[in-house]
Amino acid sequence: MDLFHRMISGLLGIPEKQISSTLQLLAEGATIPFISRYRKEVTGGLDEVQIENIKDQHDKLCDITKRKETILSTIQEQGKLTPELEKRINGTWNSTELEDIYLPYKPKRKTRAEVARQKGLEPLATIMLLQRENNLTSKAATFVKGEVKDVEDALKGARDIIAEQVNEDERARNVIRNQFNRQGQIIAKVIKGKEEEAAKYRDYFDFSESLKRCTSHRLLAIRRAEAEGLLKVSINPDDEECIERLKRHFIHGNNECSRQVNEAITDSYKRLLKPSIETEFAAQSKEKADDEAILVFTENLRQLLLAPPLGQKRVLAIDPGFRTGCKVVCLDAQGNLLHNENIYPHPPVSKTGEAASKLRKMVEAYQIEAISIGNGTASRETEDFINQQTFDRQIPVFVVSEQGASIYSASKIARDEFPNYDVTVRGAVSIGRRLMDPLAELVKIDPKSIGVGQYQHDVDQTKLKKALDQTVENCVNLVGVNLNTASNHLLIYISGLGPQLAQNIVNYRAENGAFSSRKELIKVPRMGAKAFEQCAGFLRIPNAQNPLDNTAVHPESYCIVEQMAKDLKCSVSELIANKELRQKINISNYITSTVGLPTLQDIMQELDKPGRDPRKTIKVFEFDKNVRTITDLREGMILPGIVGNITNFGAFVDIGIKENGLVHLSQLAERYISDPTEIVSIHQQVMVKVMNVDTNRKRIQLSMIGVPQD
Repeated sequence: MDLFHRMISGLLGIPEKQISSTLQLLAEGATIPFISRYRKEVTGGLDEVQIENIKDQHDKLCDITKRKETILSTIQEQGKLTPELEKRINGTWNSTELEDIYLPYKPKRKTRAEVARQKGLEPLATIMLLQRENNLTSKAATFVKGEVKDVEDALKGARDIIAEQVNEDERARNVIRNQFNRQGQIIAKVIKGKEEEAAKYRDYFDFSESLKRCTSHRLLAIRRAEAEGLLKVSINPDDEECIERLKRHFIHGNNECSRQVNEAITDSYKRLLKPSIETEFAAQSKEKADDEAILVFTENLRQLLLAPPLGQKRVLAIDPGFRTGCKVVCLDAQGNLLHNENIYPHPPVSKTGEAASKLRKMVEAYQIEAISIGNGTASRETEDFINQQTFDRQIPVFVVSEQGASIYSASKIARDEFPNYDVTVRGAVSIGRRLMDPLAELVKIDPKSIGVGQYQHDVDQTKLKKALDQTVENCVNLVGVNLNTASNHLLIYISGLGPQLAQNIVNYRAENGAFSSRKELIKVPRMGAKAFEQCAGFLRIPNAQNPLDNTAVHPESYCIVEQMAKDLKCSVSELIANKELRQKINISNYITSTVGLPTLQDIMQELDKPGRDPRKTIKVFEFDKNVRTITDLREGMILPGIVGNITNFGAFVDIGIKENGLVHLSQLAERYISDPTEIVSIHQQVMVKVMNVDTNRKRIQLSMIGVPQD
């Protein structure tokens, strides 16, 4: 295992001691959020991303180890495992190299070469490869017996054996790999007769680009079209140069044997080597594109989950619509449904006066403090209608993303929450709760359905799920949750919990009432010491008897704060309330063998702002009132917008109409940038300039260059 630690250290540039300590904590069952937050002394202050990278690299090395065991066992069973071969396999940690070593020994289906061997033609192939025999025809004639019909049959079988040997030769495979790497072009052509069906992929009807330069979004689009049977896709190097390089490696004569080897090499390249290496490069390029797309998705998801919350306010939420009306729900400060009904302020029903009256009554009856409107159909019209109303007090109006609300409203989670209400009510409730606490509401929806990804349905789904789950877990634990109000869907993501413990907490709460302290968690069925250690610091209890229970200070560190208070002759509550008292603390006095400056600094930060929410404060936003449809747009217009999605080629911005505009990577800033997140983030409010409007294709090109941002 020390070897693994050295290898990971070299790969990630993290000292070996930190690698070892981190892997030890993971092996003991600690979660990534817990390690990054509460074990900084042990890891040297590694963050979630570094810890995840260490875990991933360790998992890969473990997988290679298992693969080696399988390979060694298979070769041993064949009686072909030499000490040199065993040493070579054990010394290899590159999976491609490992598979190349194994290839000649890999059990095969009945290949042409295998058939030739069974006919006894391997000695002839060896003679031909040596290229010393000057009378090959007479030598081949001696092999004409049994199933070998004639000299040509013997030569053909020998060529098949040579072709397979060329394909299985490590140097030959690396020669072709180098050519693919240097010259490989990804080529896409529309399948004849599919032009109309493939219209949205027309940019790739006759496409060719260096594989190395093909961006992830282009590659994923091409592969999607290929999977849909619309494009024929290949990766090609210079075939003639590839064959020539193989010949230089294998041909060292000028006789009949050499000519036969020449023919076998060409056959090997076209039939075996090229397809094999092409498949390898197709898989590698797809994996790279997947990784890039997943990275974009996880960063977008992180920003979306950490969107500013309104907090515990009484909210009136509206799922807008024209013909079917607007579904209105009233929620209390905890997000519980108090009331629901429909209003019809828009055509074709146009009961504007009645809608206004109902709205005012609801605002008064339920003491509404904010209004949340979904950003789907009729959103702008509904926002205008609301802004025209006069209430007895100022009520802020927010427009929130509906993405995924329909998925939630039809889900089992929503049915369990609201068994007596239809999908429209559930959807409106989700719109209201998203304003109050986006994180708590969005965890109920499969992240793929939130709509902030790039080709999320085309990437490796196992990898995507793992990355998204880790992102959600990191976000939930960064913010922390209220132990007495959190749903089991939110609790699931808390460090050390899972579906069963989360449900047990909810059940315990229902039977015994609100938790009064973190210590009480121990009474929850199946809550062991390890699970308590992992989860306690991320669970908050407002108004708890011990004020530290509503902070990110871990119970294991309460004694430190209590000692600080004791030394200052005050209570913990007084210490938290009095900044002057805290300024008297010299934290170096509290350093021990297990508690260092990182933990003490975190404790002091938490005492300064107990239970602080790392998310920003929400701001009211308004679109340009003169822009309603794409036909209202003019080149040069400066408009307010909200970043709705980020890809690696730019950002899509909602400017208040059905179609989102694209700010291309090159239009985000005057300087060169390679990553849009350097400039923008999900839900960021921006000012953009309209550069081009294509009404036929419903495409809007925007720019942020030279546009003042607030």
